[in-house]
Amino acid sequence: MMTNLFSTFDPSTSMMLSLNWVSMVIILMIIPMNYYFLPSRFMSLINSIYMKLNMEFKVLLGDKSKGFDLVFVSLFMFILMNNLFGLIPYIFTSSSHLVFSLSLALPLWLSIMLFSWINLTQKMLAHLIPMGTPPLLMPFMVIIETTSNIIRPGSLAVRLMANMVAGHMLMSLLGNNIMNSSMLLMMMLMLIQMMLMLFETAVALIQAYVFTILSTLYSSEV
Repeated sequence: MMTNLFSTFDPSTSMMLSLNWVSMVIILMIIPMNYYFLPSRFMSLINSIYMKLNMEFKVLLGDKSKGFDLVFVSLFMFILMNNLFGLIPYIFTSSSHLVFSLSLALPLWLSIMLFSWINLTQKMLAHLIPMGTPPLLMPFMVIIETTSNIIRPGSLAVRLMANMVAGHMLMSLLGNNIMNSSMLLMMMLMLIQMMLMLFETAVALIQAYVFTILSTLYSSEV
């Protein structure tokens, strides 16, 4: 029995062991066999997606894309698969939890920051004061730039989590009221649910793309 609305996103299935997080790797268990056969239409589709993303990330990263773009391609596919699997009934939506999104954003941001401050210290210090800043505003710009840099992993994590939670919560509210409605209202609610499912599918794709693109842009600044 659902005690409150947010219990829909409860990651615990039992007192001793939580099996819901297995949904993060369930895609590895049901990959079609055509994926391993070359050539195949499925593999050609996957390769075309990889190449398109790879070319786009190379443009954003510029000269620093020596294998680093493959990290963001893998990150995009991982988030996208988790978002899409969360739309399947009785499948745990791992991307709707802050622990999932923050565990992706924080290590990536922290590794980039540590590498940049250790190897490119002067360049990182120059980033704290934009060109053309008046001398009187320089101390304030350092504080503003430092704060905006620190909150980047949090903003990435909260953006992904909030967008995934919002749609799922709305669908849960409508789903709880379907059985207690009249026939006409039930048909209308089911139609709205179908439209929301299409909308959530687009949101799953867009949020994976936004998370990856913003991570790429943040890394391209160093």
